[in-house]
Amino acid sequence: MAAMTIRHLDEALKHRLRIQAAEHGRSMEDEARDILRVALSSDDAEAGSLYETIRRRVEPLGGVELDVPRREPMREPPDLSE
Repeated sequence: MAAMTIRHLDEALKHRLRIQAAEHGRSMEDEARDILRVALSSDDAEAGSLYETIRRRVEPLGGVELDVPRREPMREPPDLSE
């Protein structure tokens, strides 16, 4: 297995990692490994465009047909000369 060193880690972030690791009963290294595993195992990395991502989530809910109103001619601008 490969080893990795993370330099310049913010102290507040390191503290939060230590607390979260203790809550889960594991070492900071195990906690960091699990966080990386979960973050990188999702299919979001292969999601493609934002449009496709939204469409995949919404499509199972069904579609909506909207009535598009007819366009009217432009109105005359108001006379503000008074």
